[in-house]
Amino acid sequence: MNRIVCFLFLSLACNFLMADQPFDELSIQYTGGSYDNETFEYRLMKPETIEPGTKYPLVLFLHGAGERGDDNTSQLKYFPTEMASEANRKAFPCFVLAPQCRKEKKWVDVDWSDHDATAMPESPSDQMQAAIQMLERTIAENPVDKSRVYVTGLSMGGYGSWDLTARHPEWFAAAIIVCGGGDDTQASKLVELPIWVFHGDADIAVPVQRSRKMVAAIKDAGGKKIKYTELPGVGHNSWDHAYSQNAGAIQWMFEQTKAK
Repeated sequence: MNRIVCFLFLSLACNFLMADQPFDELSIQYTGGSYDNETFEYRLMKPETIEPGTKYPLVLFLHGAGERGDDNTSQLKYFPTEMASEANRKAFPCFVLAPQCRKEKKWVDVDWSDHDATAMPESPSDQMQAAIQMLERTIAENPVDKSRVYVTGLSMGGYGSWDLTARHPEWFAAAIIVCGGGDDTQASKLVELPIWVFHGDADIAVPVQRSRKMVAAIKDAGGKKIKYTELPGVGHNSWDHAYSQNAGAIQWMFEQTKAK
């Protein structure tokens, strides 16, 4: 019996280690705020095969509050795990960049539970600035198609996605934003960016009104590239549907190309 238990434990451990194998472990040195030449680690998945002379899409993934830390592993849940599947690696060869926000920190320094928007901070948080540095390095050092750079995030990362796209809409070809919230006074900056928003109407962690208001503000500003899927009876885990094959959002995202 002990041998069986030991075998099962080893098998599970091997499966866990294999799960993050497609993602290289990388780091940058970041200075800003309270950080002085601090090491920030992140993960990067590359296409299985990189053909000479070919450039590939890049997706920046901003994780939620539950994946914060410094283990450089927890942030691989949900979207990165989905993209690391054999089917998606073949269907969508791309780079997936997964930074990790430190414990007790946020991509955007706002209150997630507020029903009304907080004004976008004057500058990105240190956590976001470190992620931007990782993004810039990834683009500089790899064959990235700059017309097909995307961002997606859930919950805390949904807030981060709204913040980053409002600051730099010209960087991205599309965004998938899941159960987050943004500053709706910034909506005019997002009218030309294809965005697909997901939120469960039973979400008690991030009020569904946050997504509704952002979508409405973009439409009122003249945006015609905004898509919204509200999930009846679904709580905070709307990412389970958003990143599923049935939703079709991942395929939609890779179909978007930014005008050069």
